[in-house]
Amino acid sequence: MKKILLLLILFMYSFSLELGNKVLEPEEAFQVKFIENKDSLNIKFELGKDIYLYHDKLQINIIKPEKINITEELNIPKPVNYEEFVVHFDDLNLTIPYNFLKSKVESQEFEIELKFQGCSKAGLCYAPMSQKHILILGINNENKNKNLENLNETDVIANSLKDKNILLVLLTFFGFGLLLSLTPCVFPMIPILSSIIVGASKTEKMTTSKGFLLSLVYVLSMSIAYTIAGVIAGILGANLQVAFQNPYVLIVFSFIFVLLAFSMFGYFEIKLPQAFQSKLNKKSDTQGLLGIAIMGFLSALIVGPCVAPPLAGALVYIGQTGDAILGGLALFVMSLGMGVPLLLIGLGAGKFMPKPGGWMESITKIFGIVMLGVAIWLLDRVLDATVIIYLWALLLLGSAIYLKIYQHILAQLITVVIFILGVILFVGAISGATNPLNPLEEFTSSKMTQVSDEKLIFKKIKNIQELELAIKNSNKPVMLDFWASWCVSCKELEEITFQDEQVINKLQEFTLLKADVTENNDEDKALQKKFSVVGPPALIFWDKDKNEIQASRIIGYKNPKDFLEIVNKNFQN
Repeated sequence: MKKILLLLILFMYSFSLELGNKVLEPEEAFQVKFIENKDSLNIKFELGKDIYLYHDKLQINIIKPEKINITEELNIPKPVNYEEFVVHFDDLNLTIPYNFLKSKVESQEFEIELKFQGCSKAGLCYAPMSQKHILILGINNENKNKNLENLNETDVIANSLKDKNILLVLLTFFGFGLLLSLTPCVFPMIPILSSIIVGASKTEKMTTSKGFLLSLVYVLSMSIAYTIAGVIAGILGANLQVAFQNPYVLIVFSFIFVLLAFSMFGYFEIKLPQAFQSKLNKKSDTQGLLGIAIMGFLSALIVGPCVAPPLAGALVYIGQTGDAILGGLALFVMSLGMGVPLLLIGLGAGKFMPKPGGWMESITKIFGIVMLGVAIWLLDRVLDATVIIYLWALLLLGSAIYLKIYQHILAQLITVVIFILGVILFVGAISGATNPLNPLEEFTSSKMTQVSDEKLIFKKIKNIQELELAIKNSNKPVMLDFWASWCVSCKELEEITFQDEQVINKLQEFTLLKADVTENNDEDKALQKKFSVVGPPALIFWDKDKNEIQASRIIGYKNPKDFLEIVNKNFQN
């Protein structure tokens, strides 16, 4: 028996070793090379030992400037039958003439996509894969890298995921996250997390380690939400964050913040049902951390939807390659970078948080006011702008009246300032102002009348057909602005960049179109899908010859200086 067992073990070992020799990594099994010749693009497809390709999974597409399947029009070697499948065993050498490409789309820039799937005779089948190549006609290889620098930020970031090692990619995306932490994507989460820590300090002593743990749970949950939403958007093209930006969800979530505020004012205490609470009493930390995790997850989806070049680049990479693992890791690490300010808040909580007592009660109530501010900030996406100014005015006036109970000179000074701001906002609301940061805009008419003629006028388009007609009828370059009422960065563009005098002068040269994708209906989704737009804001440009200028595409907010630098690069007078 021992000899038989030994023989069996040796046989299984040799079999597994042989199998291991036959199974290749994807990059070894399928080696794709794009070679640019004088008048054609060659795609060399080398297959590893005992590897074969499914003929029906082999597809060659032009994906930019338009998506066209050209597989059937190319001279592809004849496949063979193998185990009820039609496959290729030999290496492929595919030729795509430049004249053929230009006959399909009149352009000098193309992006070619090769999609494929194959198996090994050893029994292992590989996941569907794709490779892409950017082709710029009339450019030799020495100058091509210089021209690739003209790609828009999103494509540059997507290409960086393909070309760099994993560690460098993750470090780069962590840096992107740190930069995004200084944007409106993260600002609303700061008072939310601070309020959570303040609430926890009422029942237990807040130490540095405890504060850091609370913020870490919040940030990790936020990062998981961003990652899941991003991977879903990259693979399926469905933006989960956008789906949560509808009036019903935002109103419900605002109501939750109002409840949290009144709880902090001491009107009632929010508790789980008794049946659940009794089970969790033995693990009170678990109860608290679970609530924080849920709040972090929902905050990422509802409070801070953010579309920026790094996020869009990662989603483009996932959509192009199907590599949800690297794309998801990049998004997760980027989210951790975005959460660094929140982690710092948790670290400082133990040192600077007041000890339980009168001060703690006062700070809790102040954060209740902050929670009401967050609720108004959310409602800003669904309510009329003038109504929002009224709400801000009432919040400031009410806060000033409340803070009068404090006799300290600093508190009294703050009370006066808040009261004056509240009065200004209230007067602005009565006058019909729409911008809380400039409530007296209606009273600065002398200045406004001077520049009123220079204000930018956008024509709204609802679908692809209206867009194509507007571009066709334009005798000027075209800019399309993807906009939504719930998009914070869209409002930054409107109120800062598009109010700049130099930007206004430059955009007078363009036909300006606006796609309002607030409702996220089928027509909105179709428009965004056509241009691979993850979500607003996104600015797409066409030249006078109706060609889309990829290098000028702008994702996310850009200040006037950066905006003009991008536009002037491709649209000189």
